[in-house]
Amino acid sequence: DDLTTPSSTNSVFDSICNWEWRQLITITMKWLLCTSGYDHTIRFWEATSGICYRTIQYADSQVNQLEISPDRMFLAAAGNPTTKFFEITTNNPNPVSSFEGHKSNVTVVGFQRDGRWMYTASEDHTVKIWDVRAPGCQRSYECSGPVNTVALHPNQAELISGDQNGNIRVWDLTASACSRELVPDEDTAVRSISIAPDGSKVVAANNRGKCFVWKLAEADTSQFDPFQKIDAHKTYVLKCAFSPDSRLLATTSADTTAKIWNAKDFSLARTLTGHQRWVWDCAFSLDSSYVVTASSDQVAKMWGVEDGEAKRTYSGHSKATTCVALSE
Repeated sequence: DDLTTPSSTNSVFDSICNWEWRQLITITMKWLLCTSGYDHTIRFWEATSGICYRTIQYADSQVNQLEISPDRMFLAAAGNPTTKFFEITTNNPNPVSSFEGHKSNVTVVGFQRDGRWMYTASEDHTVKIWDVRAPGCQRSYECSGPVNTVALHPNQAELISGDQNGNIRVWDLTASACSRELVPDEDTAVRSISIAPDGSKVVAANNRGKCFVWKLAEADTSQFDPFQKIDAHKTYVLKCAFSPDSRLLATTSADTTAKIWNAKDFSLARTLTGHQRWVWDCAFSLDSSYVVTASSDQVAKMWGVEDGEAKRTYSGHSKATTCVALSE
């Protein structure tokens, strides 16, 4: 074909654009940072410069949680009532997969270590398992109330859920059954659960600002041995998260702060102040040196863990920023 014909010209232009996009992705993929919330957009950021280089519209609902697939090819966005996959390495603005089956807000999305299956949870009282390569839900577990949080054990064989009624359940994926149930603080919603990557401890945070810490037995990982109770914040703890090296715990709260705790004795190491409204979510960098927070004040911030200083602010959302995903 003659390169001057419209079809050929468009083809060449598209090829150039796609090459430029791949070059940009290669540069920014070292730190893959995404945020979302109530303004119906998902934003991709150059983590070091604070520049937003891509915005996706999510028209159906607010976005409750983001998760990057282990191969860093897809971004999963949990909304109401579906979870959608978006391609990370292209500029395609449309979802490439949609997982339907929940009847209300999807509050949790996460991946198995190899990315072969995904788990979600919802205000419809269920935790669901999905094969990302096949349509339909593979398993569904019924809880006693709206599910706020789920964590996958490092052994990849157990899920731990926390619900609005204050119940924590351990789901044995091999037996496909609940192996343990406990209520740390009666009638107080469990907002967030995190399991140390080394499998040594689990933390549950609740609406009264408390964090309950248990040691996990090596022989029976569903055995919770009480270790400590932390009065972490004076109001709701919205997220708790262990650092990748298992040495630190981050908590975020409706009191506008985030805090960093030493995971050995759960003494307070740092208080991160700078947000103006509720701090909903957080994510550590792979080397545990930085933590990114998302807040109702419409911004996300990156903090140095060592000095507690804000290193970068990500501004661009027009409503509350409630979720963040970070991958390196």
